Amino acid sequence: MSIALFALKVVTGGSIKKQIGLVLATMAILVALPFAAVFAMGESVVSFLSNVPSLAAAETQGFYTGGPVPGNTYAWGNCTYWVFAMRLWAGYPIPTSWGNANTWDDRASRDGYEVNRTPAVGAVFQTDEGQYGHVAYVAAINNQTGEWTISEMNYAGLNIVGKRTFSREAAARYTFIHNKKGAAPWTPQPISLPSLNIGL
Repeated sequence: MSIALFALKVVTGGSIKKQIGLVLATMAILVALPFAAVFAMGESVVSFLSNVPSLAAAETQGFYTGGPVPGNTYAWGNCTYWVFAMRLWAGYPIPTSWGNANTWDDRASRDGYEVNRTPAVGAVFQTDEGQYGHVAYVAAINNQTGEWTISEMNYAGLNIVGKRTFSREAAARYTFIHNKKGAAPWTPQPISLPSLNIGL
């Protein structure tokens, strides 16, 4: 007799009815887990997902379904998670010790990163606005108009990736985290995420 069957017999006292009940209860829990996981993401995510016909449609509307990002200890689905991932994928990772978005500029400066009011492709956009602040990845700059575009997560809702474009003048209201002071200049590697409609 296998250990699992022996344990089932011990737990149920050998009663077939109890064994069937335990198996059915276990199956019900296993079936309910995916639904519980979705509802645990919050009302905005449930509302978003209920209005799309399929997972593929959710992806094209910005819902990130990629796998875990190696070494990313920031909270899944939040802006900090996305920016860490984008910098990693671009070939210039940042520390996992910067906390909430509203502390990133101070901690980056403490860690020797260049922090200023000038956007650049690959830089981290940062603001203290809101309860926890917000960060995003500067994905593009239009050299003719000076407009700059960010790729972000959790602006429209938990785990939803989107993009916004700002005017040249708007940069004065935000902080940008670049590479370490004195480090060799770097060119971000192209990031290709074909399943997401985020403009990269």
